[in-house]
Amino acid sequence: MSEAFFDVLGPDRFRATELTQGPWAPGLQHAGPPAALLGRAVEGHSDRAGFQVARVTFEILRPPPMAELAVATRLLRGGRSVELVEATLLAGEAEVMRATALRIRTAELDLPDGLVPGARLPGPEAGRITPFFPTGQEVGYHTAMEFRFVAGSFLELGPATVWARMRHPLVAGEAPSPLCRVLIAADSGNGVSASLDFQRWRFINPDLTVYLLRPPTGEWVALEATTTATAGIGLADTTLHDQQGPIGRSAQALFVDRR
Repeated sequence: MSEAFFDVLGPDRFRATELTQGPWAPGLQHAGPPAALLGRAVEGHSDRAGFQVARVTFEILRPPPMAELAVATRLLRGGRSVELVEATLLAGEAEVMRATALRIRTAELDLPDGLVPGARLPGPEAGRITPFFPTGQEVGYHTAMEFRFVAGSFLELGPATVWARMRHPLVAGEAPSPLCRVLIAADSGNGVSASLDFQRWRFINPDLTVYLLRPPTGEWVALEATTTATAGIGLADTTLHDQQGPIGRSAQALFVDRR
């Protein structure tokens, strides 16, 4: 079995390993690993110190294949305090995912306490190790990540709160950054808090947006997720936590249809 989600083939070139395998169809990735790979590219685009990703939006243009991939970045808008960076993921000549990241300069400010609402969640040690729903694959994202539920479960409909952490590095020989730890987990908000039976319904997210107040500390990221759906459109809304408290939010638009 591979040691990382992606093997490095050369500068900005990677091969998706079996650890990226998603639960929906053979040969296709879960969107979490490629989102984290694009986040890594955004972080490495420039060496400007003191800038943090405050928001990143991913457009999932087509299901990312388990194949050789290329990453490219460019600066869309520069500035002294705010900049916009784009990263794209290509399989051959086809663009499969695109990330647009807003980076904001941080500063040491004497702010009053209590500006960030929300309490600490029960930690991962309080969570239940719940089996992933059957995927038909022995190895994949479902085995490469560890999940511990505080509320809900994979097969239980309704809101859920789950801690997640990576069992493997994103890129071989490299420790994942705090941003990558968030992004590889955040796309699971829709899956863990499904409001419809996945055997009868499809609810596919063609996008993912993550807002971060600060980078997480530690290996664990919690998703406190709720999914709602109407006539053809749904929304997965997730509060993101580390063991110190809330760190941000993610949202996914959903295409909803009968199977």
